[in-house]
This record gives sequence, C-alpha cells and structure tokens, in this order.
Amino acid sequence: MHDNDTWNLDPPPGFQGFREDLPMSVYLRNLPHWRQQGATYFVTFRLADSIPSDYLEFLVRLRTDWLAKNPPPQSKPALDHLSRMLIERIEYWLDQGMGSCVLQQDQISQIVHESLQHFHGIRYELGASVIMSNHVHCILRPLQASEIELEFMLGSCKEFTAKKINRILEQSGTVWQQESYDRIIRDAEHLWRCLQYIGKNPLKANRTCESCRLWVNPDWEKLGWRFVC
Repeated sequence: MHDNDTWNLDPPPGFQGFREDLPMSVYLRNLPHWRQQGATYFVTFRLADSIPSDYLEFLVRLRTDWLAKNPPPQSKPALDHLSRMLIERIEYWLDQGMGSCVLQQDQISQIVHESLQHFHGIRYELGASVIMSNHVHCILRPLQASEIELEFMLGSCKEFTAKKINRILEQSGTVWQQESYDRIIRDAEHLWRCLQYIGKNPLKANRTCESCRLWVNPDWEKLGWRFVC
C-alpha cells in the first residue's frame, strides 16, 4: 500500500473530518486554532527550548506582516494559509533536533507516552503518537462525553509531565512551550497522510521507531490504518 492508497479503507469508527455544515469557532494566538464538535485533530507540542529565540522572532515578524496585509475579519482560507506558512517552518525546525532534547531519554519519553495513554478512551481517542527528541505528534479526537476542551486536555498532560521531568532532571522551570499546534483533519485521505507523517518522523530525524515510542491505536491497525515505511 502506498501513502495515497486510502480509498480502500473505511475511516476508523467515530472519525469525523471537517464539516462545512457544522458550527466552527476559531481563536488566534500565535497561530489560528479551529474547533468543531466531534472533529479529529493532528496535534504537535514541543519543548520550550526546541526553537531558538531568533527563529521565533522571525515567525513573529511573518505573522505581524501577514496581519497587516490581512486585517480582520479574516476568511478561513486566509487563516489556513497563515497556519500552513507558520507550521511548515516550525515542523522543519523541530526536525533539526535543537535544544536540550530531553525526550530522547528513555525514562522521560516513557512518562510522556504513559500520560498520553492515560485518558485514551476517557477524555479522547488517541489514534497515533510519536515522541521525538524535542516534540510530540499525535492524532487525537476529544470524546463528546468528556466536555473538556482540547486546550485543557493538552495543558493537563504538559503540566503533569513537566513536574515529573523537572524532578528527574533535578531542575525547575518551564519544560513545554505553552501553545500547542493543532489542525482539524479534513477527511480520510488527510487522516492517512497525518498518520504516515507521524510514522516517518523518526526516519527523518535518523532515529529508530522504538526509540521514539511510535504508537498506533490497535483498533485502527486492525482496520488497516497502520504506518507504511
């Protein structure tokens, strides 16, 4: 099966891509964040020191220039363009392995992996995840019964793991960048591409799948939603 061979697969149970006919909300921090009831998200969160300050200043300038040329109210296609422009640069920089890269430590990556797994099936469905040297990617669908916002779910995970990581490293201070990066997965084809992006991330960083705790939901895997190397 090739990366684009998605049409012979039914979406995993409960999956809902972006729907034009349903209400959607958006808020803008450094990046736009879209929210839609029942949606599945591709999420990235990173260590606080994973991108140098001068790189971040460059992003701020890009965003400021874009906002000056695109004053409110911005359309969804325009915000999509802004999001892609910023996230593509961020993901490229993250794959360079900058910063302390403490997630390479087996004990620390295990803590993050277990934290993501803890609320799987309770607050959210976790479709796949990978823990890289300085960032984490996952596919996540908040469960409607939880009534907990995506920001709280991610914030809770980062707060819990930060305390444990600081204890292991015998340090204090900020571990994670406060803002996570997320996007609504549009459809089954986009879901497949996100899954393969996660699966190929260790190879891009010259690491083994085992060392990055590459994981896919076993229920998805039974239906053919697996990593293709």
